Amino acid sequence: MFVLLLFSAAVVAAAPSSSAISVSKRVPKDAASGVLAPFVSFSIEFSSFPDFAGNKSKPNKFSNQLLDNLADLQGVKPYIRVGGNTQDFALYDPNLKTQINGTIVPSVSNDYPYIISIGPSYFEAYNTWPGVKFSHGFNLGKNATAAMETLISTVPLACKALSNDNFAHWELGNEPDLFARQVRPANWTDGDYVDEWLSKTRIIQRQLSKACPEMLTQGEYNYIAPSFAGTANRLDPVKTWEAGLNNDHDVGMNSMHNYMGGADSPGVTLAHTLMNHTAVIRSVANHVAVMNNLEENNLAKGIPYILGEMNSLYHQGKPGLSNSFGAALWGVDFNLYCASQNIRRTHMHQGTDYRYASWQPIETNKTSMGTKAPYYGNAMVAAMLHGGKDGHESDVQVVNLPMTQETEAAYAAYINGKLARLAVINMQEYNYTGTDAASASRPSATYQFHLSGISSKSLSVQRLMANGTDAITGITWDGWSYNYELKGGSPVRMANVTIGQIVQVDSKGLVELELPFSSAAILNF
Repeated sequence: MFVLLLFSAAVVAAAPSSSAISVSKRVPKDAASGVLAPFVSFSIEFSSFPDFAGNKSKPNKFSNQLLDNLADLQGVKPYIRVGGNTQDFALYDPNLKTQINGTIVPSVSNDYPYIISIGPSYFEAYNTWPGVKFSHGFNLGKNATAAMETLISTVPLACKALSNDNFAHWELGNEPDLFARQVRPANWTDGDYVDEWLSKTRIIQRQLSKACPEMLTQGEYNYIAPSFAGTANRLDPVKTWEAGLNNDHDVGMNSMHNYMGGADSPGVTLAHTLMNHTAVIRSVANHVAVMNNLEENNLAKGIPYILGEMNSLYHQGKPGLSNSFGAALWGVDFNLYCASQNIRRTHMHQGTDYRYASWQPIETNKTSMGTKAPYYGNAMVAAMLHGGKDGHESDVQVVNLPMTQETEAAYAAYINGKLARLAVINMQEYNYTGTDAASASRPSATYQFHLSGISSKSLSVQRLMANGTDAITGITWDGWSYNYELKGGSPVRMANVTIGQIVQVDSKGLVELELPFSSAAILNF
């Protein structure tokens, strides 16, 4: 059922939450570099990829439509990294008639298979989404004869599937900083990892020279690496670069992973973990420190820093948190803050039945097929970062605008150095079930901006709305629904949502925007 309150009926006036925030007409000199186009991208669990993409005879049209929607908003279709834990479990079976055969081992996880075979048809999934570029993840975790045979056998299959203008990067191994004591000795070092990584990437290169030599041309052959789970585990990203990770000059993206916390960790809540700008700053600060360290030591020079896998809470998210509208608001704040801190692209991780997924690609006995709340956050970020050519640095730069409360955030987007958009996010909890819903009206906050050098101008408003923080349905971006039930994921304009609002910049360069608690908006110049 689709239910959304009219904006005009849900809001009551409130005093400004703070004094006017100054926004420069021109991009500040210390602003982050332009984001990569596309910025909004995804990581899909290796074992879930056939569910999300389908195969030659039955492509997943719903998934493709959702990717097309994001292309319309940001200008480029999302890049897809195919990997995750299960890339390091997968072994190749040339006689397997299906794309994948997986067995769940409950002691490991109930969310993905631990014993995995993939067949030749697995690679058909790479040609079901026109216009998408992919990163393929090779198995590094297993270290036996079968794993080496898998690597040698699958390079030709992967490269031929990715020879249709749909290749982005290779990847070897997922989160090897967690390998020690699990699939490697306890004393496994950064140098040991780099030696193994170099040895096996050279095997990949030799196989490519036989099967797809055209993929070894200048700039085409490259990896996302080191794909570490974090910045404080057994291996150190800076020491890894010092040990020679890029000795062969084939690392195209410096890729790290990030989650705000664990789904089962004590104290994890929307208010303190996700809908909290201070927590976002703290989480991203770890990556900023690594970037600064690499720069100070003249390592990874000119190689973009990306989050090759990220989402709200590891262990596939938590019901009531990761699948809520609150998580969509977190996604807007987190992604835009990343863009403001020189993290050039983010890949939000997805998987079948995962609680934090932006969409469920197929019907299962656990989860209904459909568009989930986080997707609407993806849509707002895509709209904020529209611009740039496929695979290149875009002309969009993002600046964080400091606010007074940890439940609010604001950002400015500059295109070719000129102010183009403002995004404002209110993360004050408002639940449409329970005690909040019993009140007479939904509270709101008013935000003031002073726009230097801009006056007497009309700005259009686009809103990210739902009935409340805890909503998991009835969500819209700029009045559009992308629900599977309505039109298979195609945009449908909802008649019960107010759109087309205009706010005025006065003669002194002041503009006000009113936001209901738990909502967000973009002002367009």
